[in-house]
Amino acid sequence: MKYILAIGALGWSMTAYAVIPPKAERGRNGADCRASESGPAVNVSVIGLKDRKGKLILELYPENDTDFLQSDKVLIAAGKPFRRVPMTIPSAGPVSICIRAPGPGRYALALLHDRDDNGKFGLSGDGVGFANNPKLGFSKPKVKAVALAVGPGVRSISIVMKYRQGIGIGPIKNQTAESQP
Repeated sequence: MKYILAIGALGWSMTAYAVIPPKAERGRNGADCRASESGPAVNVSVIGLKDRKGKLILELYPENDTDFLQSDKVLIAAGKPFRRVPMTIPSAGPVSICIRAPGPGRYALALLHDRDDNGKFGLSGDGVGFANNPKLGFSKPKVKAVALAVGPGVRSISIVMKYRQGIGIGPIKNQTAESQP
């Protein structure tokens, strides 16, 4: 009897992971804003890029510290809200990226400047930014510092990118919205 239960549990756990899409597709379903997006969505103006290398990856997470920056596999398997929008950085001009929310509510947003285009954050070269632009240390910010309300329409915000500089993490010095690279 216990073997039957073990096999049943194994089958159930494999089924949960069988529905998780490949890494490139995780969080993509319903994440991209449409041409005339009406919401719920967040349009992010990106400020202070170090350069135009690699890509930007905007991610939307549930509003709690346990799920914020959690593995996409874990969030998707649990049926929790998670969205991801990757974007090649345009060679010139202002940069904005839009992400659709699953519905009105409160969510946490994280933005990665993946300069080496390897799909993950590298402290030595990549940049990071969050909704509400909190001051950063060497640990992830609390979700209450990066959460925002998303209504039925499109909310516009600005995120200032931060990069490792010496022993700290902060915006590129002497760079404003007008002096984008």
